Amino acid sequence: MNIFGIVGWKNSGKTTLVAGLVTELKSRGYTVSTVKHAHHAFDLDQPGRDSYKHREAGAQEVLISSGKRWALMHELQGEKEQTLNVLLAKMTPVDLVLIEGFKTAPHPKIECHRSVSEMPLVSKTNDTIVAVAHDIDVDTGGLISLDLNNVKDIADFVVMQTGIDT
Repeated sequence: MNIFGIVGWKNSGKTTLVAGLVTELKSRGYTVSTVKHAHHAFDLDQPGRDSYKHREAGAQEVLISSGKRWALMHELQGEKEQTLNVLLAKMTPVDLVLIEGFKTAPHPKIECHRSVSEMPLVSKTNDTIVAVAHDIDVDTGGLISLDLNNVKDIADFVVMQTGIDT
């Protein structure tokens, strides 16, 4: 599968851009999935729900299914965090997987940078970043500069970079 990443500091516009890209690329006829890295514990379940009780009881995996969707939760139970490649192997093949986060993984990425950020560009120390999407003037260090608010142009860039049109 073709993969392409979106990275940046907290509140840099990553999630908004990923959602916009999914909508734009789907409108062009591509199949798109996403992977989101979380730096903290997260829970898809709520206390009191049956599936939550199954996990709390010690189930390694809990699969929830309905007529609209299914979800598989896997408890690591002391195992190491899964690598991106292992996670991607579990996914149904699509034209493109957009990956939010996983800054240090080797796939190409766009860095999001917003005017509210006081953090330095990640791309200054990460050579897997091939472009910077921003809403203010910023020195991209020679990387391709994209308008963070122009999802169509960014989608064109991702299509070109991944070669999914060929």
